[in-house]
Amino acid sequence: MSAYRIIGEDRPGRWLITCDHATNRVPDWVAGGDLGIGPADMGRHIAFDIGAAGVAEALGAALDSPVVLSDFSRLVIDPNRGEDDPTLVMKLYDGTIIPANRHIGAEGVEERLSRLYRPYHAALARLAARRPDVVIVAVHSFTPCLKGRAPRPWHVGVLHSHLDGRLSHALIEVLRGEADLCVGDNEPYSGHLPGDAIDRHALRPGRQNTLIEVRNDLIATAADQAAWGARLAPLLRRALAGAGG
Repeated sequence: MSAYRIIGEDRPGRWLITCDHATNRVPDWVAGGDLGIGPADMGRHIAFDIGAAGVAEALGAALDSPVVLSDFSRLVIDPNRGEDDPTLVMKLYDGTIIPANRHIGAEGVEERLSRLYRPYHAALARLAARRPDVVIVAVHSFTPCLKGRAPRPWHVGVLHSHLDGRLSHALIEVLRGEADLCVGDNEPYSGHLPGDAIDRHALRPGRQNTLIEVRNDLIATAADQAAWGARLAPLLRRALAGAGG
């Protein structure tokens, strides 16, 4: 199993669409392909960002730009964390214990890093470097409500770092001009995590960037995903122009 998928590598657009949590697949060399939790949990947001891959693919097509997607579950190893982050391999997530991760040692983590995490980031880095004006858009989704927490009202959130919020601030303004959307500014969580994918591939090299979170009940079907991708593309173009391009 590959660590990633690339769609439209030869597309000429300046955007790079990424999807760090695209799938819930578990390689067969990781605990025999079974993390020890049932299909219902593997189908939840804890295992992948529901609907995000379809939105990313549609957005890449609309912007005529490449898309890179992870091809392993975030529960195997999370590519949107730094290598030294304590949540890199989750043992408990939103009330679910992950049996295959409970007693993982340094050797097991290193295998997942070398076979999955690092190849994904190498592919992302290569695509990001293909032209000097690349703009990175990370596509994620969030669950409407975590266990025991208040419901999340936002339809879409835009996450950003204090180190460079140019495109994100412009995108928030554009999205808030859409009368039917409740838009989160660094909601449902903060957009800066040292060592995460945006930090590595956009903030440190100085690339324009934003991270979009769509509430996953709004992108449950292929039609919904295609519609969100088509809707976001022109809004991103407007935001980039407003951010100085």
